[in-house]
Amino acid sequence: MATTQSNLQPTALISDMANAIRNQVDTNSNDVIIVGIHTGGAWVAQTLHQELKLNTELGLLDISFYRDDFTQKGLHPEVKSSELPEVEGKTIILVDDVVMSGRTIRAAMNELFDYGRPQKILLACLIDVGQRDLPIQPDIIGSQIELQAKQRVKLSGPDPLQLHLMNIEEKRS
Repeated sequence: MATTQSNLQPTALISDMANAIRNQVDTNSNDVIIVGIHTGGAWVAQTLHQELKLNTELGLLDISFYRDDFTQKGLHPEVKSSELPEVEGKTIILVDDVVMSGRTIRAAMNELFDYGRPQKILLACLIDVGQRDLPIQPDIIGSQIELQAKQRVKLSGPDPLQLHLMNIEEKRS
C-alpha cells in the first residue's frame, strides 16, 4: 500500500530544482536542453521546462531498448517514442524522477550519445535514494531520502504530481 509523503511536495521540490539549474547554467541560452526520461522523469522535465521558460524544445527519452536488463525483463508494455532536438554541442539537463542504482541514467546517456555528442550533461532528479550500483551522482537534487530495504518511492501523475512511499513484498518461489 502506498502512502503520500507530506514533506515531499513535488511542486516545491521542482521549484528548488529550477533555482539550482538557474545557478548552474544560462537558461536564456539556446544551447540548454531539458530531456526527461519516460515516464516520471518526463513529467518532472515538463514542469521544469515550463518553470524555467526555456526557448528550446523539450526532449523525451524512452530507454526501454537501452536497459541492461532488457533481455531478462523483456519489453515494457508501454514503450513510448524518444523525441529529441539536436543534442550535438548542447548542455543537456537530463531529468529523472527517482535515482537509485544509476542504471536508468546509464541507459539514458547511452541513448543520448546515439543522437549526438552533447557538450555537457547535468543530471537532475526529484528524489535521490542513494543505493548506487554504478558511480553516477545527480548534480541537481529535489530531495535526498533514505529508504529501508523493502521500500521504494514512486511518482504518480502527471496531474497532480504526487510522491508515494511503498513497501514491496518479497517474491516467493
